[in-house]
Amino acid sequence: MVIARRRECHVVGFIAPLVCFLACCSNVFALDPTLDVSQYAHTAWKIRDGFTKSIIKSIAQTPDGYLWLGTEFGLLRFDGVRTTEWHPPADQPLPSSDIWSVLATHDGALWIGTANGLARWTGGRLTRYQETEGRIVWRVLEDRENTVWASASAASFGRLCAIRDTDVKCYGDDGRFGYGVLALREDRKGNLWLGVSGGIWRWRPGPPVFFPLSGQADMVGAFDEDADGQLLVTTDRGIRRFVAGEANAYPLGGPAAPIRALDLLRDRLGALWIGTAKGVVHAYEGRLDTFAQVDGLSGDAVLGLFEDREGSIWVSTANGLDRFRTLVVSALSERQGLSNAQAFSVAAAPDGSVWLGTRDSLDKLEDGGVTSYRAHARPGVASTTRQVVGNGFPGAAVGVLLADSRGRVWMATTASFGYFDRDRAHYVEVPAVAVHAVRSMAEDTDGNLWIADQQAGLVRLSTSGRVDQTPWAALGHKDFATSIAADVVRGGLWLGFWDGGVSLLQNGTVRDTYQPGQGLGKGRVSNLRPDADGSLWVATAGGLSHVRNGHAATLTTANGLPCDVVHWAVADDDRSLWLNSACGLIRVARADVDAWVANPGHVVQAVLFDGSDGARLDALPTGYDPFVAKSSDGKLWFVSLDGVEIVDPRHLPFNTIPPPVHIEQIVADHRTVDVRSGDQSRISLPPRTRDVQIDYTALSLAAPEKVLFRYQLEGVDNAWQTVGTRRQAFYNNLAPGNYRFRVIASNNSGVWNETGASLDFRIAPAYYQTGWFLAVSVGMFIALVWGAHRIRLGIVERHEYEISALNERLMKAQEQERIRIAGELHDGVMQEMLAATMILGTAKRRISDSAYATAAIDKVQQKLIQAGTDLRQLSHDLHPPLLQEAGLPKAVQTYCEEFSAASTIPVSCEVDETASELSRGSALTLFRILQEALGNAAKHAKAGRITVRLMRENGSVTLVVSDNGVGLDRSALSTGSGLGLVMMRERASQLNGRFEFDSAPGRGTTVRVTIPFR
Repeated sequence: MVIARRRECHVVGFIAPLVCFLACCSNVFALDPTLDVSQYAHTAWKIRDGFTKSIIKSIAQTPDGYLWLGTEFGLLRFDGVRTTEWHPPADQPLPSSDIWSVLATHDGALWIGTANGLARWTGGRLTRYQETEGRIVWRVLEDRENTVWASASAASFGRLCAIRDTDVKCYGDDGRFGYGVLALREDRKGNLWLGVSGGIWRWRPGPPVFFPLSGQADMVGAFDEDADGQLLVTTDRGIRRFVAGEANAYPLGGPAAPIRALDLLRDRLGALWIGTAKGVVHAYEGRLDTFAQVDGLSGDAVLGLFEDREGSIWVSTANGLDRFRTLVVSALSERQGLSNAQAFSVAAAPDGSVWLGTRDSLDKLEDGGVTSYRAHARPGVASTTRQVVGNGFPGAAVGVLLADSRGRVWMATTASFGYFDRDRAHYVEVPAVAVHAVRSMAEDTDGNLWIADQQAGLVRLSTSGRVDQTPWAALGHKDFATSIAADVVRGGLWLGFWDGGVSLLQNGTVRDTYQPGQGLGKGRVSNLRPDADGSLWVATAGGLSHVRNGHAATLTTANGLPCDVVHWAVADDDRSLWLNSACGLIRVARADVDAWVANPGHVVQAVLFDGSDGARLDALPTGYDPFVAKSSDGKLWFVSLDGVEIVDPRHLPFNTIPPPVHIEQIVADHRTVDVRSGDQSRISLPPRTRDVQIDYTALSLAAPEKVLFRYQLEGVDNAWQTVGTRRQAFYNNLAPGNYRFRVIASNNSGVWNETGASLDFRIAPAYYQTGWFLAVSVGMFIALVWGAHRIRLGIVERHEYEISALNERLMKAQEQERIRIAGELHDGVMQEMLAATMILGTAKRRISDSAYATAAIDKVQQKLIQAGTDLRQLSHDLHPPLLQEAGLPKAVQTYCEEFSAASTIPVSCEVDETASELSRGSALTLFRILQEALGNAAKHAKAGRITVRLMRENGSVTLVVSDNGVGLDRSALSTGSGLGLVMMRERASQLNGRFEFDSAPGRGTTVRVTIPFR
């Protein structure tokens, strides 16, 4: 815990605390004790709104950041936004659902005191203590030695049990505690105090000692300590201070009547919080203020008080729960002594005083007190505000204020015009001024007073008392100036106008003018602030403009502002700019300001303080110029609709604690899996999960509405998803597999927990999404394709077989036809030709010797002999007997030899004997192709050598016939001379074979035929 230095504040008279808080501030989110409770940020959660089912009896905060609330109907876990009913596992029930006390110990364990005993929850396991069974556990305390003390009350006698690890030792069975110990406290010196009915026990160190109270009926309800470490005790007679065995009245200040306290809490900065039946009382250094149901507290009866680790104070009442936390911007109102909450303007005098113009008076804030100046006292005003009556100042609403260089405070009211000097009002009559229409005032470098009057124009009141008036029309305007300011560097007066634009007036002449089209912001000029370097800051409806050396530029949302409408601007002691805008109070650091001035394209890092920080949001400027003032101590004062607001730029409260981040549950297809209880290892979601919702939270209880989140689902999100304040992530149609979800968060001050939280989960695959199913499916698909392929192949093979068989039958039929023809040629035609030859021979012998007849007969006989030879050869070709008897290889080889002998062309023949197994039809086809190829070579090629090869390889048989003849021009085939080639190609295609023909003039000819082996 970090605590800032604090100096003493002295309040004038008996007024409520006003400005003492200006002397004390902290750089953490702790409550400034010099403020009233009403000046803190307050939030109430009420039972009637459904926050809980019943009253909250106790509050604790575990190290993970959760707030635990004990109620009559169970234990609630609260993250600042939502409550969740907490239940242990079904096989580990609590002693009772009526929770009386809760305690978070250093080891992260949660101790739960119920109406029927004590339990301890840690590591996913609940431990019950039999020594407390059947008793109400009122209080639970952990001492500096990590021993847990529990007071267990009963109608017979109460017990006090000390629990350390597994050792439990109880006291009180002798009845010394009556029906129970009602209060427990270990003071800063290590003394353990017990409060019982009628007295106090000092249990240790040393032997226990009992100190009876003077009134035996006194019941000790709570303990705490004062600033000196003395024990404070709540009794039926009020708060007592226990010193040296004596309990005496504790002076709190304020009303003399004793405060009937129900609970006590001294916060980390020394303020004492007192829970009573009529609200919460806040005491600090002799000052008291009360916050009750009429002020917004959820209920008057305060049951418990608790301070969390961020310094917020929690109050449980009979009607709900309340939280008080610090604000960046503090407000002063009538509760703090202002004469009226409706303030119109503010001015800071050189002597350190701050002046407020209100609806019916002028208030001076000085030395922690308020002095109100008005003609008549207002009935009902508390005596804590000093009144000055009859000082010559007409009472009326005070609009415009100005603190001049001589320490005088000028004011324009709805009824008069004048100034205050040494607490006296001086009325000044300026005939040209309609006091109710004054918009702004300024003092130039010569001490002259300038007044911007909406009706009369620009009025100058010189130091000599002379009054000069310049109508707005004379300055080139139909509208009027809403803000004026002196240029202390060049001299002259700056004027900002209602319809927009600024002008510099010097020696009665307008020297420079800037309009929205010349870089100035658009719309109404609300405020002017000259800078020490001679530049001018202009607050407009279109942004914050900067005018310097004849050039104007405007800072807008394009350069990082949260919004464009700027009501006023002021620089703090560090020269950082503070802007009041339509979206809140904005701070731009000095370095960013300088960078933007040097480069108007620079984007600034603006910090926005909105309603949650105490800054009011106003669409239009509230009050009259000046709206804001900086006092001599560096504080910024500005008017609002309900008083005056103050910010101390040097001591801005800053929450340095990064919020713990937790993933609470997964909702998978409307089925909830709580990941915060039990085993938090990898979560397995069922197959076919379509919708996944992940609920997460971050424990910054000071301002949970300003906690920001980023998350990422690894493998799905390529980058961090910025989701603002949303506490849920949604994913649809995630594929089966392993996932890791990560989430980080920042608190209200922008401090990020970069570690965050992560959750591993798995979506199980359906059977059809598993690897084995995929493998089986792929195998089945392959098998199906292979089967289909085999079936198709079988069909093709069967088709080919059928075609081959048909061709085989066809060729067999052709062969039989050839055999028949050959037989008929041999047995018929050839026999007839032989007979004719024999007859001719006989006739030649019988004819008389005639040379002519003999020659003719010889010639006919030779023709018949040649025809017979040809017929014999044709018969042999139609029916080669050797092919049927010896097979294709032997027939090829023999035919090549016979062809070579008959044609006198050398034929080289190479055959593969394994081709003899070729079917008869296929063998006959190849033999016919051989005959045709050799015949073509003999008739057309004029070959000198022919090569024949018959080969069997890779399930096929190949016949190659090549010669070295003259070759053939392929173009000649188109003339019809290629009939033999066509026949050879058709023969090959009948057997699903491949026919190749290669020839060129002068390069010979090659015929290649390849058929499947059958």
